[in-house]
Amino acid sequence: MFRGVQHINMDAKGRLAMPARQREPLLAQCGGQIVVTIDTQSNCLVVYPLPEWERIEREIQALPALKPAVKRFQRLVLGYATDMELDGNGRMLLPQPLRDYAQLDKKLVLVGQGNKLELWSEALWFAERDQALLDSGPDAELPDELMSLTL
Repeated sequence: MFRGVQHINMDAKGRLAMPARQREPLLAQCGGQIVVTIDTQSNCLVVYPLPEWERIEREIQALPALKPAVKRFQRLVLGYATDMELDGNGRMLLPQPLRDYAQLDKKLVLVGQGNKLELWSEALWFAERDQALLDSGPDAELPDELMSLTL
C-alpha cells in the first residue's frame, strides 16, 4: 500500500529519485518494474507496479471499444502507458510527453493512493488540494458511498 504525500525534485533531464519509503515496496512487489501513464481527470501522472498495471490494463481492454467515450479513454490511458524500471539508485527518467501532460517541472509531489502513486507538479497539487478542501467543507454534500464509511 502506498500512503502519504512526499515532495521530491526532478532534474532538467526529467530524472527523479523515488523516495525510499515508496522505492522499497516497488522493489519488493515488482523488482522496480513500473508503468507510468496519465490520469484523464487531472493533470497528473499515475505510477503503477507492473503486476497492478497488468490487471488494470486487462480491465481497460475488456471495455466495449465501440463506445466513443471508452475508445477515447483507452487511447489516452493505454497510449501514454510507459514501461519503466527503477535503476539501482531508485531513479527513473520520465519521457517528455508525460512531463508535458502533467506540467512537471523541478518541484514535484508524490501522493500515495493505495495500489498506485500519483505524481503531480507541486503548483498543480497545491491547487488541487486547496480546491478539494474547499469542496469538502462542512456544508458540502457527500456521495452515499462516502457516507457509509466509518472513520
